[in-house]
Amino acid sequence: MAYKTVILGGGPGGYVAAIRAAQLGAKVLVVEKDRLGGTCLNRGCIPTKALVSGTEILRALRKGPEFGISADNPVVDFSLFMGRKNQVVQRLAAGISYLFKKNRIGIVKGTGKLLSPNTVHIAKEDGSSEEVKAENIIIATGSRPAVNPSWGYDGTTVLTSDEILNLTEKPKSLAIIGGGVIGCEFACIFAELGTEVTIVEIMPSILGTLDQEAARLMQTLFKKQGINLKTGTGIQKVIKGPGGVTVTLETGEEIKADKMLVSVGRAFNTEGIGLDTVGVETGPKGEIPVNSRMQTGIGNIYAIGDVTNKIQLAHVASAQGIAAVEHIMGKEIEMDYTVVPNCIFTYPEVSSVGITGQLAAEQGIAVKTGKFPFMATGRALAAGQAEGFVKIIADPVTDKILGATIVGPHAADLIAEAALAMKLGATAEQLAGTIHAHPTLAEAVMEAAEAVHGLSIHI
Repeated sequence: MAYKTVILGGGPGGYVAAIRAAQLGAKVLVVEKDRLGGTCLNRGCIPTKALVSGTEILRALRKGPEFGISADNPVVDFSLFMGRKNQVVQRLAAGISYLFKKNRIGIVKGTGKLLSPNTVHIAKEDGSSEEVKAENIIIATGSRPAVNPSWGYDGTTVLTSDEILNLTEKPKSLAIIGGGVIGCEFACIFAELGTEVTIVEIMPSILGTLDQEAARLMQTLFKKQGINLKTGTGIQKVIKGPGGVTVTLETGEEIKADKMLVSVGRAFNTEGIGLDTVGVETGPKGEIPVNSRMQTGIGNIYAIGDVTNKIQLAHVASAQGIAAVEHIMGKEIEMDYTVVPNCIFTYPEVSSVGITGQLAAEQGIAVKTGKFPFMATGRALAAGQAEGFVKIIADPVTDKILGATIVGPHAADLIAEAALAMKLGATAEQLAGTIHAHPTLAEAVMEAAEAVHGLSIHI
């Protein structure tokens, strides 16, 4: 059977590409070995956010006395806590299946392998196989957690982000190797649940890609939450025993924990899918180089999502999928990575878009900066969530917004305003001159834009 497009992988890149292709009239087939939604829906973005939402309720209950509300000693039923996560995932997965049926998208459970630029061999889940023809092929096979073999990864005591979501009992102690986004999100989740959490990060700071001021603030706030930070040191050895693990740092210090979470990056799923057979080149890390239209070196073979090693975010994969499909369907379109919001669901939340002050300095870009603290925002203070700030970076000549960083309540939602302003080429003055409702958290964005010109009212 011949298709306009065959897509290998049904994650946030693959399934979105499939739906857009069907909307544009293409006959589409998706090959997925696991569940629709990929890592994001099943083992990443959604399940972790379900857990974050649970800890937000727990934190609110504990803060009750500040508001004159008594909620003595709230108790977490860990089984139900994790079970709700599964319900959310199942509901959203069912929603994607419905959209596939609605758009008449073909799906095969199995593994695809390229035999030629127009032929895909599918090894099906039931043991059978078939070959399908395709005018175009989109590779959307995603990534998996990277592990260091010397650390004794077993999925039981030494875990990745996949297995930690399936725990049936809350660990009393947890060592997290890697202070990036994944490690820090899980640190906040389990620390709120009462687990003793230690983060080990080889770099001088956790969340090292952030605005430096934001990273320093998050380190301070993590310590206030009781999270132990061991930065600027690596792992010498890991020894597993009946009681958990003993992690020896390069400093000689030992950390004992019931469980160890490895969160040191992702590996690309590009092996065994026939790239060598058809001549699709891969980079030094196994990534697939693509152009701005998501084409590989072979014009009718595209790659999207994590395997491209552009920006490993679900919303980037979705945007890449739409770009690839629209190019396939004859539209002149190119990916633009200059305005990509990045959100971290820690406590408090952190978000950013565009450049940071230190990146501007490294690249010799002149900027002017405005900053506004949530402490001076009525809505944040009323909600008891006044830690953090909004920072806006603008061009000193054109006044156009070049970047923003937010640490504080609902930062992941608020960053959309700065992203839209950047996409439309808005200036700090225009953002500041837009009337914002009062009292809202968004006023902090307005005031940060005013602060670019030294005109913030409430500082």
